[in-house]
Amino acid sequence: MALLVLGIVIFFGIHLVRSFAPAIRTAVIKRRGTGTWHGVHGTLALVGLALIAIGFAQARTTTGMLYTPPIFMAHIALTLMLIACICLVAAFLPPGRIRVATKHPAILAIKIWALAHLLANGETASVLLFGSFLAWGVIMRISMKKRWRAGEIAYPRFVSYRYDLAAAVIGAALFGVIVWKLHELVIGVAPLVVG
Repeated sequence: MALLVLGIVIFFGIHLVRSFAPAIRTAVIKRRGTGTWHGVHGTLALVGLALIAIGFAQARTTTGMLYTPPIFMAHIALTLMLIACICLVAAFLPPGRIRVATKHPAILAIKIWALAHLLANGETASVLLFGSFLAWGVIMRISMKKRWRAGEIAYPRFVSYRYDLAAAVIGAALFGVIVWKLHELVIGVAPLVVG
């Protein structure tokens, strides 16, 4: 569990610098340039993510249950994951209504993903991991709203409905691949096997 906690601290720590300690980011960029900041940020994010993956795999086998979700929560989680996949894809396409309405579809996708997994998983390691991602998503959404009000970022402007259609089709395909095999290959758990 210690590796999981360390990974969470490193991963979210570097991702929250801009929100909570912008002076650190500004100082590094001023002294060493943007490339150095991106290098430090990327390296620490990858180290944190690797520790999360290793720590979560270890902790899942050694930690107990905080709660036992009812079986129907797995079905709700699957539905939420379809929505999360569509939002994630929409984040990388020119703005359709999905992207305009959600403003930050990638952050929304992460929050939905985390919530879906909290609904379906009650073991301590899962609650810690997915609860951390959900909290981070909420913090990032608040931070982005503050940056928008300060004029640092602009929300996307609608381009075409065809990008909504593309997001739905590609998102559904991504969801299908995840459910069909990818989740089991990466995580070791088949999402459609309930109970």
